[in-house]
Amino acid sequence: MTGERGRLELRGLVKRFDDQLAVNGLDLEIAAGEFFSLLGASGCGKTTTLRMIAGFEQPDSGAILLDGQDLVQVSPHRRPVNTVFQSYALFPFLTAEDNVAFGLKYQNAGKAETRSRVGKALDLVQMGAYAKRKPHQLSGGQQQRVALARALVLEPTVLLLDEPMGALDAKLRRRLQLELRSLQKLVGTTFVYVTHDQEEALTMSDRLAVLRDGRLMQVGTPSEVYSRPAHAYVAGFLGVANMYDAVVTAVDGDRVTCRVGSLDLTVEADPLAAVSTGSGSSMSLVVRPERIEVLAEMEPEVGRDDNLFSGRVEHLVFRGAQTQVSVSAGGLTLVADVANVHGEFPAWLHEDRDVCLRISPRAARLLPRDDELPSDLEPATS
Repeated sequence: MTGERGRLELRGLVKRFDDQLAVNGLDLEIAAGEFFSLLGASGCGKTTTLRMIAGFEQPDSGAILLDGQDLVQVSPHRRPVNTVFQSYALFPFLTAEDNVAFGLKYQNAGKAETRSRVGKALDLVQMGAYAKRKPHQLSGGQQQRVALARALVLEPTVLLLDEPMGALDAKLRRRLQLELRSLQKLVGTTFVYVTHDQEEALTMSDRLAVLRDGRLMQVGTPSEVYSRPAHAYVAGFLGVANMYDAVVTAVDGDRVTCRVGSLDLTVEADPLAAVSTGSGSSMSLVVRPERIEVLAEMEPEVGRDDNLFSGRVEHLVFRGAQTQVSVSAGGLTLVADVANVHGEFPAWLHEDRDVCLRISPRAARLLPRDDELPSDLEPATS
């Protein structure tokens, strides 16, 4: 694969099951050779979208274009697309190499070609030494590699992956995330990956799309969507966030002042948050825990434009790399992450201690509230 093939376009894709709208007018472009993830909670439409690309479900309306060709009327077995399922669906009575070779007989590949392609595919996923083993003799991670080899040996233009790591333990899943990402870059095939696991999406994707109720909420790189969520739902779903109701009290150029609890905070305006930020607007204020700095005392000479205010530590939770600090301030409870640079949190930090919190205007975001999102929401693209 060179990455020149595999450009996927979904145009106005709609799918209903009885009276339930599973996919609601989905418009999406995936570049050739891209690792693209569909992320969302259960029932958001991500797996239904994947099944329509594969041909297992027929859309009620819309187009699925692969390199300009509409696949909607093309039978699943004639599409240059292959799928890796969560269950792997390996044949228990066949060896790893026979599982990988299974689909090649439908391509009329000769014995020599089959042997060569199967060997290369197994080597690609580091399973050549296990070619003669049957699935029950393989670990979960090894079975996943065989399933990948079986899909890749057919040289699909697009590879679809439906939560293929869902059955693996957390440690193995983290390791295989990096392996799968490296493999995708090596083969250059377009990968479309479905997951509800935000860590997987952030770790592996070139870009990702967050779906909700069959609609596209935001598309962008992992860092864009995490750092600049366009809606409160995206901020809450992707990662951990402090989120509060806020009322805009003043707008001065690119700076917006808002009232949150009894605190007045200044936030940089962001045009991506497509909602009025005029005085009196009701918004959601979002700030990530790692972007709240906890200080032993006021340091007004540092970060003069930052939001500085006092609070009292309520709880400390040691989490290895960082300590989670809950601070009561202005009628709110804010959660901050303090890095355990020296192996543990600072000695001055303890419960019932008065501290200072510092939040840069760039660290917080004002976003549309969930209950104020329009029904004809346009997806935000970072």
